[in-house]
Amino acid sequence: MQRALIVIDVQNEYVTGNLPIGYPDVGESLDNIAAAMDAATGAGVPVVVVQHAAPENSPIFARGSEGFALHPTVAGRPFDHLVEKALASSFDGTDLADWLAAKGVDTLTIAGYMTQNCDESTARDAASRGLTVEFLSDATGTLAMSNNAGSVSAEELHRHVLVVMATNFASVVTTDEWIGALHKGEPLECPNLIASTEAGREEAVRRSNARSVA
Repeated sequence: MQRALIVIDVQNEYVTGNLPIGYPDVGESLDNIAAAMDAATGAGVPVVVVQHAAPENSPIFARGSEGFALHPTVAGRPFDHLVEKALASSFDGTDLADWLAAKGVDTLTIAGYMTQNCDESTARDAASRGLTVEFLSDATGTLAMSNNAGSVSAEELHRHVLVVMATNFASVVTTDEWIGALHKGEPLECPNLIASTEAGREEAVRRSNARSVA
């Protein structure tokens, strides 16, 4: 097993800019991103930093703007490769796949922002390319969304994506759990669609019974 840690779009836009992360608390997720980067570097695991870039007239991530800049949590730490992207997946239009292949990476660990957008897109893309994917639940994050399809809180959105990831696409763990596995050189428990659906049915029955009693 050869891991790489990918730190996606940890830029000022998500901290002091127009897209402030709402859940988990951005200070918490930044601390966990820092811990994951430090642990990876200490263990000789390559670290890839991804930076989203938009045209200079864009309201978010405008190239050269303060929002575009990497947050000091990431900018002040060593990393092995910088990927600049313009789309959601870190693989689209970049050299990421070739770089990972050249390093012999078969397991990609995801941290950064946003949970349901660039994180999830990268995770799904990595899984479809045959990579094992790990998703750090407390080193990722998102914000509340509302549009003509409905509204969802940052916490609901984050948790729902984690559940989906853990069914079929990625092993979802906390940063501390990941660091523990890293130090032991162990793989994480794989996502399990069958177990997730069985547990889901059991939970649905439990809730139905509880409503009947009430």
